[in-house]
Amino acid sequence: MTILKTLAGAAAALALLASSAMAHEYKLGDLVINHPWTRATPPNAPAAGGFLKVHNGGAADDKLISATSPAAGRVELHEMAVVDSIMKMREVEGGIALPAGQDTELKPGGLHIMLMELKGPLVEGESIPMTLTFEKAGPIDVTLKVEKMGAKGNDHGSHNGAAHSH
Repeated sequence: MTILKTLAGAAAALALLASSAMAHEYKLGDLVINHPWTRATPPNAPAAGGFLKVHNGGAADDKLISATSPAAGRVELHEMAVVDSIMKMREVEGGIALPAGQDTELKPGGLHIMLMELKGPLVEGESIPMTLTFEKAGPIDVTLKVEKMGAKGNDHGSHNGAAHSH
């Protein structure tokens, strides 16, 4: 019986390790940054979007105030907004608010990180280093997973142990 218990414990630990590796999340104080990702780009593409979800588990609001990456000459925080019935992208003034106790999602068509002046194409399956800086929590290094061109963001949300193409 003890061999079975040991095997079950080992299997549970392995499953936990596998699911935490699949989750691709980072913790910084009260903030949990979940699955930072971007899309593959064609050669000579000037820019790409960066996406992620941040859970602020603390009692105080925070803000994402900047991001940098060696893969881009410039990185800005952007939002998509309808101006005069036209969807426009513009830089967020003062950073992206992260209300206490809430999730804030940066996703295609909404708030996002804009990697500009790309130094080369982003290739599916690779990872891009990025430093996120929060007003209160400070800086953290994360890795953007490069997903396929045209990825919508639904292909990676909750893995539930399913096979994943990274």
